Amino acid sequence: MPISIMSTAIPDVKLMKSDKIHDERGFFSEVYRRSDFEAAGLTVDFVQENHSLSLPVGTVRGLHFQSHPFAQGKLVRVVRGRVFDVAVDIRRSSPTFAQHVTAELSAENWQQLWIPPGFAHGYCSLEPSCDIIYIVTQYCSKDHDHGSLWNDKDIGICWPVDESSAILSERDRAHPRLGELPAFFS
Repeated sequence: MPISIMSTAIPDVKLMKSDKIHDERGFFSEVYRRSDFEAAGLTVDFVQENHSLSLPVGTVRGLHFQSHPFAQGKLVRVVRGRVFDVAVDIRRSSPTFAQHVTAELSAENWQQLWIPPGFAHGYCSLEPSCDIIYIVTQYCSKDHDHGSLWNDKDIGICWPVDESSAILSERDRAHPRLGELPAFFS
């Protein structure tokens, strides 16, 4: 059951889709296969799995990233609900610096988003009680954990929630704009 890997507007970010085999008991799906990643030129080593629950619609988490030596690549999927997912290129030397890719990830469409190191990541819940699972290539490190302002006009993300009704942590509301960040990824 190969995983189909599709390019996005930013070539380093990939959208993935796994097949599901259904029967009377439910389904089975391979959601990660190293050989499929390697065939697509992606050599990664996942070290940690994270699970996030966003209860109310309009919950925004992000834009988060970790700096070196704990920069993380993430493979993100939704196992319950539906989210608007965003990856922002924060690599200063990249031709796509400050550009972003969005995807709707849901339990229904069963798509995943590969976000390599050097990208800030965030999402907004589109349904109540969204369960998001993502596996990462580096361990979480509070000393290397950073963020960029979710609604930075210079990035220009068209979030599916109004700024006044978005539900964010105080930390996420206080992140600096992308132009104010140090060059974590040159």
